[in-house]
Amino acid sequence: MTAANPLRIAVVGTGIFGRNHLRVYKELEQAGEAVQLVAVVDPNDAAAAEAAAKAGVPAFRSVAECLAGVGGLDAASVCVPTVHHRAVAEELISAGVDVLIEKPLASSLEDADSILRLAAEHQRIVQVGHLERFNPAVTAARKHLNTPMFFESHRLSIFTPRSLDVDVVLDLMIHDLDIVLSLVGSPIREVRAVGLPVLSPKVDIANVRVEFETGCVANFTASRVSTERVRKLRFFQPHQYLSIDFARQDLLMIDVTAAAGMDPAKLAAMAQMLQASQQFPSAGGHPSAGLSLSKVPVEPGEPLRLEIVSFLDAVRKRSRPVVSGEDGRAALKLALEINHAIAAHAERAGLAL
Repeated sequence: MTAANPLRIAVVGTGIFGRNHLRVYKELEQAGEAVQLVAVVDPNDAAAAEAAAKAGVPAFRSVAECLAGVGGLDAASVCVPTVHHRAVAEELISAGVDVLIEKPLASSLEDADSILRLAAEHQRIVQVGHLERFNPAVTAARKHLNTPMFFESHRLSIFTPRSLDVDVVLDLMIHDLDIVLSLVGSPIREVRAVGLPVLSPKVDIANVRVEFETGCVANFTASRVSTERVRKLRFFQPHQYLSIDFARQDLLMIDVTAAAGMDPAKLAAMAQMLQASQQFPSAGGHPSAGLSLSKVPVEPGEPLRLEIVSFLDAVRKRSRPVVSGEDGRAALKLALEINHAIAAHAERAGLAL
């Protein structure tokens, strides 16, 4: 696909995510990439008109109107509320359009499976918008992956009325579920979870423990009622500790070069180093404690732009996306299992959810 024959793109949905997709597609087009943003779709006339005017493209109230009005699409971003993912995605797929569906893939496994069956039937690309997979710090961390055995994830956000159609597990935690599933690559043995609604009718804060068949354990905490924003994932593997700060796109790595036989003083020094690691100090060795601390070089980049570029590449090459529909289904399946565990815990504890 050349700049003279670009991929024709539409964005369905003009909420926060939809507007960001519009921005990135337009930036790529203006930079001379082989992509042409041709339409905005939203049943809200005012929202659609505003977004379309800013992007310099026509607005349509429905996918059917869009397909009739623009004379065909190659690909589209689906940025509507989760409950509408199946209907919108299937209409596009049936028309021969490849889709990038914002996370989560769907609101149920039944809807997810229906989307994937139809995509297979029509040989269409389905990528799921787990954009943290494209965070440069995550990309850098994958190069150092070596049998991870323990993960600790914290994703905390200040309350906003955005995405209240889903709970905090499907809203925030699912990013980290997807990343850990992709890093561990093992079936799940057990899920334990607790969660509570705080400011919305759905669960706003949750803590989860997942054990994998490999013996790896992952603890996840997600909150959308926090007083601060935190986006961190830490994991331990043999003689090594890695800490990812998603917001800062930082990766800290500590190699334990002399872990065996450490005396109590050295172990105490190691504990102090792990506490200090949250400030991402400059690189420097600590041989007296048997530790080697380094801030791993990370090439910065906007995850959404990297995600969309990857999607367009998959469309052009007819290749499996980095975050496939099957990956999105796996993250959704685990999220729904967590919600079931939260409900079971609430029943045992006599809580009303």
